[in-house]
Order: sequence, then C-alpha cells, then structure tokens
Amino acid sequence: MTNTPDMTAILKDVMGSFPVDTKGMEASFKTTASLNEKLSGVALTAVEKSTEISSKWTKETLTKLADMSKAKQEPADYAKAMSDFASASAETAAEHMAAFAEIAKKVQMDTVELMMAAGKDISDDATSVMSKATTDVQNGAKKATSK
Repeated sequence: MTNTPDMTAILKDVMGSFPVDTKGMEASFKTTASLNEKLSGVALTAVEKSTEISSKWTKETLTKLADMSKAKQEPADYAKAMSDFASASAETAAEHMAAFAEIAKKVQMDTVELMMAAGKDISDDATSVMSKATTDVQNGAKKATSK
C-alpha cells in the first residue's frame, strides 16, 4: 500500500519557509490611525468655526428682528423698518457666507495637505514592506530548495 503524504506537515514546512512580518502591518495601521486623527481634527475645527458663525448670525438676526418689531409712530416707519431689516439681512448673509467659504477652503487645503503627506508615508511603508517581503521570500525559497 502507498503511504499518504502528511499534508499538514508539508504546509507547515512551506508556511515556515515564508515568515510573515507583522511590523509592516502595524506601521500601516499606525499611519492610517494618525491620518484619521488629523482628518478628524480638521473636521472638528471646521464644525466648531461653522457653529460659531451660525450662532453669531442668529444673534445678529434676532437683534435686528427685535429692532424691527418695536412699535412705530407712523405706518411708513414699519415699511422703512422692514426695508432696513431686509437690506441688513442680505448684507449679513453675504458676510457670513463668505466666512463659511473661507472655512471650506481651509478644510480643503488642510485635507489635500494631509492626503499628500499620508500618500508619501503609505508609499514609504509599502516600499519597506515589499522590500522585506521580497527578501523573506527569496530566503524562504533558498531554504526550501536546499532541503
């Protein structure tokens, strides 16, 4: 009768000849975690600034609304108050929209900057891991063929 080869032992030998270095994966994880932390910081800063602008805008609108809602002596004064409120609101809207645009521009610039830096880090990590893997595979192949 023929003896069936022990595939477990064969696979164990093959896998032992090609060791896996987890340091590359750890470095990649750390790079990704660092990038996520920085991107979260950019987003949270933008949210904070946007909230401040929204709050300021609301307070200004309420102040102008309070002025407009005061009792007037003449009916024409109500029309003037409404007109003043509308023009002041339009002016304030333009200012605040410009402030929101500045926040968006800063977020975009910071994000591009972070992505460029992360791309370089990831590329360096990948090059390092591939170089090490190539060396390990070559050494493993030499071991496997020399047995």
